[in-house]
Amino acid sequence: MSCRQTRRSFVKGALAATGAASWLSLEEQVLASAAPKGDGGKAPEGERKPPAPVKPDSKATLPKGKIGDLEISRVILGGNLIGGWAHSRDLMYVSNLLKAYHTDEKVLETLQIAEEHGVNCINTHPNAGNLMHRYHTERGGKMHWMAQIFPDENGDFGPCIRAAVKQGVEMVQIQGGVADGMVGQGKLELIDKGIRYGQAQGLPSGVGAHDLAVIQACEKGGVKADFYVKTLHTLDYWSARGPEGRQHDNTWCADPKATIDYMAKLESPWIAFKVMAAGAIRPQQAFQYSFDNGADFVFAGMFDFQIAADVAIARKVLAKVKRGRPWRA
Repeated sequence: MSCRQTRRSFVKGALAATGAASWLSLEEQVLASAAPKGDGGKAPEGERKPPAPVKPDSKATLPKGKIGDLEISRVILGGNLIGGWAHSRDLMYVSNLLKAYHTDEKVLETLQIAEEHGVNCINTHPNAGNLMHRYHTERGGKMHWMAQIFPDENGDFGPCIRAAVKQGVEMVQIQGGVADGMVGQGKLELIDKGIRYGQAQGLPSGVGAHDLAVIQACEKGGVKADFYVKTLHTLDYWSARGPEGRQHDNTWCADPKATIDYMAKLESPWIAFKVMAAGAIRPQQAFQYSFDNGADFVFAGMFDFQIAADVAIARKVLAKVKRGRPWRA
């Protein structure tokens, strides 16, 4: 059995279970209703040119940290943009536009640009296995692959992990929305079982979360995650809150100070995500805030044409970072 639950099917299930969509963005509701169709973005055979082999770190380098035995760049390539998950507020066309732009060949090109600029890891949905295999075999890339994992209908992460292992995954993390839901439903034991199963396969295994309560529950309940993936961003961008102070659905870290204070006490590596609030915060501000406030790594969704500039910003930030929390990786 493969990892059947996609982000889209997870959203569908959540809608069915709650009977309402108050906690989902309009974009996610639209994505749940229909998947864009296409030809997979493959160029005709006669138009393909052999790609130049990847030359890791040939154009820039980034400081690295370790999770398990893997040496990972401090900036990790986020997978939402290449998967069409733009989180673009009420602009419903953007997700389909991203899917159209990111053909298979464009994704492979983006991976190569990232790796040559020192970004040596990507976080994706587990259905990216075929593309990762192509990147490694056709271009000789060495990009580490972290996959989000999803449970089957019984709450078992094993089938998804086994399928990802067959495709070459090197790290796994329980997807944040899934972990939020399981903790909210009092099913911490399923998270614990998933983490232990991933570790038994030799994979560094982590827990993702939008809600700080997830990580607090894991720590209190004795879940031995190898790392955490937790949202972090400021709340000073103009669309974070409405005119009446109501939190919009494009706010992913409701209480950044509480997150910073709690994570400062933990020895587990911390990967911060949504650090740019899906494009609302500039990289300079996002990277500085995240690294200064204790994140060991950040996910950064980047188009191919943004990578060089974003890596240059990250290098400058990391060279002068002022941390209170020690590096935990």
